[in-house]
Amino acid sequence: MDTDGTRRLICSSPSYLNTGLSEHTSSTGCYGIYDPRANAGTVFVGQTADTPAFAVDCIEKWWRTEGHKDYPEAEALQILADGGGSNSCTARAWKFNLQHRLCNRHGLRVTVAHYPPATSKWNPIEHRLFCEVSKNWARRPLDSYETILKYLRTTRTATGLRVRAHLVRKTYKTGVKVTDVQMRELRITPNGFLPKWNYTIEPM
Repeated sequence: MDTDGTRRLICSSPSYLNTGLSEHTSSTGCYGIYDPRANAGTVFVGQTADTPAFAVDCIEKWWRTEGHKDYPEAEALQILADGGGSNSCTARAWKFNLQHRLCNRHGLRVTVAHYPPATSKWNPIEHRLFCEVSKNWARRPLDSYETILKYLRTTRTATGLRVRAHLVRKTYKTGVKVTDVQMRELRITPNGFLPKWNYTIEPM
C-alpha cells in the first residue's frame, strides 16, 4: 500500500476474451482486474454486453469481496485502465458509475490513469494476466461458460499468479446516456498532467 493509503489496481476489458468464444457464447463480456501487489487476477465473465456499468460493478464486487478484506486500511484506489472500451476515458457512464457505485458506496477516493489510445499492450495486465490465460486455454474450444471459468481459474505461473473467475448473470443495457446536469454533479477533479486521461473522483 502506498504511504497515502492508496491501493493500486490494474483493469482492462480484453477484446480477445470476447471474440475467441464459440457461437452460443459470442456475446460474452469479460472484465479483468489485476492486483500487482498480490500477483492476483480476477476475471468477471458476463452474459451481457461489456458496458461501463458492467465494468464498474466488477470493480465494486472485487473491492467488496476481496480488496477491502486484503487492504482494510485503504482509503483510496488508483485504477490503471485502457483508454477505450467499457472503461473509456471519454465514457460518461464510466465516471458516473464510479462516483455512485464505488466512491459513494464505499467512501473511497478513486484516481484513474488511462493509457493513451493504441497503447493498451503496455498495460501490465496484458502480460501479467491475460497472456497467461491465453496460454492456459490455447487451442481449446471455449464451448461453455463452465469451460471458460475452468481455464481462468486454473491459470498459474511460476511466480505465483492466481486467478479467480466469476460468472455475472445480470443483463446490462447499452447506450445509457448521462446528462450534462448529472456530469456537473460529479466530484471529479482533472489532474494537472494530461487531465483527459487522469482524474480523481471523491465520495459525496
